Order: sequence, then structure tokens, then C-alpha cells
Amino acid sequence: MVVAGFLGAGKTTLLNHLLAHSLDARIGVVVNDFGAIGIDAMLVGGSDAMVSLGNGCLCCAVGEDGVGPLLDRLTRRRDEIDVIVIEASGIAEPGTLVQLILEAANPHLVFGGLIEVIDAVEFEATRRRHPQVDTHVGLADLLVLNKVDRVDPGKVWRVRRLLREANGLAPIVPAEHGVVDPRLLFDIEVVPGRQLLLGEQVGDHADHIHAAYDSVSFTSDAPMDPQRLRDLLDRRPAGVYRIKGFVAFGVPGHRQKYVLHTVGRYVRFRRARWEPGEPRRTSLVLIGAGIDTAAVEAELAACVADDSSRTDADAMLPVLRYTFGA
Repeated sequence: MVVAGFLGAGKTTLLNHLLAHSLDARIGVVVNDFGAIGIDAMLVGGSDAMVSLGNGCLCCAVGEDGVGPLLDRLTRRRDEIDVIVIEASGIAEPGTLVQLILEAANPHLVFGGLIEVIDAVEFEATRRRHPQVDTHVGLADLLVLNKVDRVDPGKVWRVRRLLREANGLAPIVPAEHGVVDPRLLFDIEVVPGRQLLLGEQVGDHADHIHAAYDSVSFTSDAPMDPQRLRDLLDRRPAGVYRIKGFVAFGVPGHRQKYVLHTVGRYVRFRRARWEPGEPRRTSLVLIGAGIDTAAVEAELAACVADDSSRTDADAMLPVLRYTFGA
């Protein structure tokens, strides 16, 4: 099956829920990160086998053999894997990706459907910027309307109506934090060749969204200054829509890994644990349209702690108000 959806919709969250509640199915995962740092691949846990592809969209970044070699790597372990889930990047073209899978014609695989994850908060604004997302919705076999807990019932109703107008067949499943009954994901009704037929109807009329987007990757082995980073997130560099990654602050009492997640104006940190042997390093990917790469890199570098940075516990207050987790 393919899990698709625009930037920050909750694909990785849904995938992790599926891996944690797999009904004893052994799951192999292909994760496609748009940025040079495989943040999503690092966030996925509990798969029986994983292939990570970064720095581009799977729908156009593979070689002339398509996705076949990736799938072959996993199906060689078919005695250990029951299901393969492909998590597309947030600006991939799901129809093209499905076509590549079907054209691979792997005799050991049956296409399990296209799941489109919808951000209930951002969907209306996203489709105004990118009308092509209606095509993505129309291709789906299952629509997961995520983050319904963050909007009022009126907005949920409006988004559901838009989804139904774009796709009259696929079930619409409301969800919070990507929590969906795995049985719905494993039992999708797929009409053979439907995506190929719809893809031919769309043809070249829909521009690929990823052509308008850039990514900036940033790493620092030195800790970050909490206030400076918080200020940067507040003013958000021009063109940046999505930021994801891990932050090391190094402030006494707050030496955990902080997972950063932003979509639009939404900002959230989550405390996590560093894995044994994992470098305590800040790794961030910023995605957006019309980004001034040099300026963004300079702004991030200015957030690295120096001799003037506060190191007491109160220095974390600008971050803690947007933090949850142990």
C-alpha cells in the first residue's frame, strides 16, 4: 500500500501507529524523504525491514528501472514480510508513484491501495495554493481525515464535502494523531487499474507540486540556543512551510532529544530519548517554495549557542510552552 498526503498531514504518525498495532502482520517500509536528511526514516520505528530514499521524490527520483529494485529488495524476504508500506514524500505525485508500482509487475506483490492522509487544519489553504491536490484526493482508495481534534465541526464538515466532491468512492475516515484501525488499512477495496485510468485522464494537465518546492538541510554538533531558535520559528523564514527534525539544546535538565514539528504556523516540540550511540546533534530539514537557501542557513547558524547564550533551566521556557512528552 502507498501512504501519501501533503507536507505535515501526518503520514509518519499514521505509519508508526500501524507498526505499533500491526495485528501481527510483518511490515516492510519504504520511506521517501524530500530533504537530504532522512528525518522521516529516523522517526519510523518498529518495522520488520526498511528502505530509505532521501533527497528527492520517489515518483521521479528513481532510475529507469522505477521502484522495482526497491520492492525486489523487500520481496526477497517474503518469508519474513507480509505487507509493504510505501510512505511518499509530502510533495510526491501519488498517481505517478502508483503507476510505477503497478508497472513494476512484481509477481510476489498485490497492490493494496492508495491511502491519502488529509490535514483537516491546512487542507482548504493547501488546495487554494495547489489545486492539484484535488487530483491526489481523487486517486485515493481510502481518505484519512487527520487532525479533526484541532478544528471545529463546521470545518470538518466543509473539508469532508470537498473530499467527497473530489472522490465519490473512497471511504473517509476521521482520525486524531493518525490513529486508524489497522483492519481498515489492511482491507482496502481496490479497483484494479483505477489509478492508471485516472492518471491517463489527468495526463500532463496537472503540474507536479514538487517542482515548486525546495529543501534546506541543517546540522550542528554544537547545542542550539533555545530563545534564538524560538525567535526564528516565530518569524519563520520566507517561503518555509514545513520544518522537521531533532534539536539538541544541551541546557542542564533538558538534555533530551527534542523532536521539532512545524506545519504552517503550527509549532510543536516533543521530548524523546537519544538512542545508544546516537550523536547528540541537531538535524533539521526545512521545506518550502522560493526559499533563500543561503539566508536560511545563516539564520539557523545564528541560532547555535555561544558564550552569550543562557545555560540555566529558565532558558528553556520559550521552548517548553510548545513541548510535550516525557
